[in-house]
This record gives sequence, C-alpha cells and structure tokens, in this order.
Amino acid sequence: MKPFALRSSMLAALVLAAGAAHANDFPTVARVLYVEDCIRAHPGPYFEMVNKCSCAADAFAAEVRYDEYTTMQTISNGMSIGGERGNSIRDTPTLQPELKKYRELQAKVKKGCFINDAK
Repeated sequence: MKPFALRSSMLAALVLAAGAAHANDFPTVARVLYVEDCIRAHPGPYFEMVNKCSCAADAFAAEVRYDEYTTMQTISNGMSIGGERGNSIRDTPTLQPELKKYRELQAKVKKGCFINDAK
C-alpha cells in the first residue's frame, strides 16, 4: 500500500472511531473500572472474561447515559453500607426504582454477554 493511501485509511479509521466515541459519554476510565470489577466478581479464564466484561461495559453504555449510570451505581454501592449510615440509603423509597433498574440492567447485560453468576 502506498504511504499516502495508508495514511488516508488510518485517518479515516480515526475519524470513524472518534464518531463512535461520541456516541455515548462513558469515559474510558469508567469502562476500565467496570471491566476490572466484573473480572473480579466472575473468575474465569482471563482473556474470556476480559472480552465478556468489555461486552457488558459496552452494553451498559448503550443503554444509559454516564450520569444515570453513576447515580444507579452509587445507590447500589450505598445499599451495602452497614449500620445507620446505610439505613439512610436503604430506607429511602425514592431510590428503589433506580436500584431496581440498575439490577435489571446488570442482569440484561450479563445475559447478553454470556456472563454466568454461578461459581
């Protein structure tokens, strides 16, 4: 391939990738953290789990905006806080729909990406 044609095709690929990156607003670091947490929670062959968990991160990003994801994730994490501090989150009825949506979305992306909870 001629140098000009190679540079042109590389530039075109970068432009297309940039367009895809703007399709949703999940920062790369959020995706990486999601994949790392997923791999920890679902032990298995490393390469297989990297691919499955990356699939799940992409599926999450396709379903909700990043600010909605962080809200749902914060509520879910807050539910695990013990004692009185956790009660303020667990006892707030307005947070329950967000928690339910987050758990349903988690189940959907796990199923779609073939991530099993069985250990």
